[in-house]
Amino acid sequence: MSRSAHPAGPRHGDVLPEGHYQAPPADLNALDPKVWSRTVTRDAEGVATVGGIDVKQLAAEFGTPAYLLDEEDFRSRARAWRDAFGTDADVYYAGKAFLSKAVVRWLHEEGLNLDVCSAGELAVALAAGMPSARIALHGNNKSVDELEHAVKTGVGHIVVDSYEEIERLAAIAARQGVRQQVLIRITVGVEAHTHEFIATAHEDQKFGLSLTGGAAAEAVRRVLGHDSLELRGIHSHIGSQIFDTAGFEVAARRVVGLLAQIRDEHGVELPEIDLGGGLGIAYTSEDDPREPAEIAAALADIVRRECAAANLNAPRLCVEPGRAIVGPTAFTLYEVGTVKELPGLRTYVSVDGGMSDNIRTALYDAEYSVALVSRTSDAEPMLVRVVGKHCESGDIVVRDAFLPSDLAAGDLIAVPATGAYCRSMASNYNHALRPPVVAVKDGAARVIVRRETEEDLLRLDIG
Repeated sequence: MSRSAHPAGPRHGDVLPEGHYQAPPADLNALDPKVWSRTVTRDAEGVATVGGIDVKQLAAEFGTPAYLLDEEDFRSRARAWRDAFGTDADVYYAGKAFLSKAVVRWLHEEGLNLDVCSAGELAVALAAGMPSARIALHGNNKSVDELEHAVKTGVGHIVVDSYEEIERLAAIAARQGVRQQVLIRITVGVEAHTHEFIATAHEDQKFGLSLTGGAAAEAVRRVLGHDSLELRGIHSHIGSQIFDTAGFEVAARRVVGLLAQIRDEHGVELPEIDLGGGLGIAYTSEDDPREPAEIAAALADIVRRECAAANLNAPRLCVEPGRAIVGPTAFTLYEVGTVKELPGLRTYVSVDGGMSDNIRTALYDAEYSVALVSRTSDAEPMLVRVVGKHCESGDIVVRDAFLPSDLAAGDLIAVPATGAYCRSMASNYNHALRPPVVAVKDGAARVIVRRETEEDLLRLDIG
């Protein structure tokens, strides 16, 4: 039987996932800085604060559920990535993690580039003033309209993903009289230690052109055969939520091998190599992510070493952190609605959100932390499952955690490290209204993405 499947029957829910908390933490009131954004603390009354504002005040003003984004934390992490890689590399923020006009402006101000993967993300980027030359467009099935718009607006790099796209883009660029810069996305056959659905470098998946099968080399020949395309480099992305650089070392070696093959066959040394993103963050205290400076030093050393061995000039390095920047900077604030004890099993804590604002637990078996934030408590810990209000037994926010046993309806609890993918993947399941994103900084809070309304839902439903 699959480890992720539960036997039918009344006790199916007490099959705990591997790696769940075996014992409660020493202090339920502690807010581990590893998983919370950098300005989060508790005030003298025990209420959690972010950016100098307590969560009870934020809940009263903006309602729950709400994503609370620590702007200073976001900016400081963006600067850390920019400074770690320096002027000899390009850092592209992966917009799919979370994108809004405010975020685009922060990125522009902090000197980062932007990676988008749809017409919608490109529209937000351009509307917020990101220079098009600092934008890269990804995607395994870009439409003709998307490619035409990208070329017309001067998008700096387009990452091509198939033979069809090469021909399509070459024709579009020729019609517009543009020589479009491109990277070729390849699959290098590296198995990232991550969930199957977010591992992206093995052979049997939709992204990229196979290195081992020869498709990558053929794509190079086709791009070089078009005067309207300028091949700038090779792109590789091995997965997401990765905690070490071992996989990147293998990927870089194989990418550099392709660069050497291109030099030998075509007499061309490509000037760029993009190793993608995927570096992990701490969702629980068990996680141990690397710092940007450590990652930058390791990746730069890997590329230099492999290029020296192949007698190649080291190309310009590009990376694409998304989750690693925005993930830790936000938490989701909920109000407890019901607390239901199942004797001998566990206690279910139901909140006013759920899988519509965080699908990752249901989709990836993702693990999260959770804390009581509207007060502190000296009560004994109880094992809980935090669940949402949707009509779905898989509507789980935090699968297994400990909260104080005096938890009651009306308390505020918060789930940290929800800055990445939670709002991006939010839905209107059960016609839920997607929560707002509230940026908090230096004692001031402002909505950067407003809460949806019933009028929004009805406006789309034309009958």
